[in-house]
Amino acid sequence: MTKSAQEQFDHLTRGIDVVLPEGELLERLEEGRPLRVKLGVDPTAPDVTLGWAVVFRLLRRFQDLGHTAVLILGDFTARVGDPSGKSETRKRLDADEVDQYAESCLPTIKRLLSPERLEIRPNSEWLAHLQMADVLEMTSAVTVSRIMDRDDFKKRWEAQEPISLVEFMYPLLQAMDSVAVEADIEIGGTDQLFNLLVGRDLQERHGQRPQLVMTVPLLVGTDGEKKMSQSLANYISVNDPPEEMFGKTMNIPDGAMEDWLVLAADVEPDEAARIIEEVRAGRRHPGATKRALARKVVALYHGEDAAHAAEEAFDRLFVDKEVPEDVAEFQLPADDPVRVPALLKEAGLVSSNSEARRLVAQGAVKVNGERFEGEEAGRSSLIDAVVQVGKRRFVRLVEAR
Repeated sequence: MTKSAQEQFDHLTRGIDVVLPEGELLERLEEGRPLRVKLGVDPTAPDVTLGWAVVFRLLRRFQDLGHTAVLILGDFTARVGDPSGKSETRKRLDADEVDQYAESCLPTIKRLLSPERLEIRPNSEWLAHLQMADVLEMTSAVTVSRIMDRDDFKKRWEAQEPISLVEFMYPLLQAMDSVAVEADIEIGGTDQLFNLLVGRDLQERHGQRPQLVMTVPLLVGTDGEKKMSQSLANYISVNDPPEEMFGKTMNIPDGAMEDWLVLAADVEPDEAARIIEEVRAGRRHPGATKRALARKVVALYHGEDAAHAAEEAFDRLFVDKEVPEDVAEFQLPADDPVRVPALLKEAGLVSSNSEARRLVAQGAVKVNGERFEGEEAGRSSLIDAVVQVGKRRFVRLVEAR
């Protein structure tokens, strides 16, 4: 059944932070034609996090309503570096690094979207071939004072921190993507609002109808403090196994649950607010609420059966095995693979490497409730894992914070 313009509007704006210009989204939906909805992604990391997935789910909503998703693969802009939200000039990536990251994360992105009504365009297709005259025309469209309106640039300027001219160019390059694909709408995180608005300016300069802009809130990481980021190691990957995804979600601070319900679990904002109000009033247990959240997160990416199996695995590890709730944390070494006997000694679980090897041979060392064998383990398999030696010695392995 085809949804009316108002029904589409209500569905698309659920949990949205900003839609500009106000009122125009409904007008365009009422035109009854498929809209071209642009999302630009710079492949600057190898994985897709729950935070990054928020905007992909919005793009999928548009697809499911019959609109066209235009995914801009920023193979050119990734080499420039997006300054949004950055307090310092970021390291520029070379083409090989960008290609490796794209190869790693693009299959996951495709899995989150529908193959129907999907265009994928690398922006090197047009940006790599700009002539100097094109660059001068592009830069003439935006003044220095407009660029300095950006909050992150303004703060860095006032703190006398360096800002490169390349960073000034980034919003213009992203805006040229909108011109190249004739976007009707561009979506992104709240930190992208300035860049998205510059796209309107350049489209108008090129005689196009300016795009609408829509932003989604940024999901806080597992630390409950900073934006979820692979560089901060406070993230959950959409590719994490169900048990790992469930366990990591159970470890987020209680104060982050409302945002996670909406942004990570796709719960209606009003429903999420009601749930948290019941928690605060003592009518709902915070632990049970977090379990329901973890199940919803896992189900979103792995299905209901996997979510229930992950909860059962969590119970076997932390309830049936009586793992203490206040397990001490120990920072994982950077080595990969990790030498487990040395790790046990450094974590204070054994007195020597030889004792560690003896206990491993005896089956007295467990990782996430499973008997550990051998002397080495892949580093990724140990992230957020609970290591148990004997009956009463535990440690949780974590990334640096």
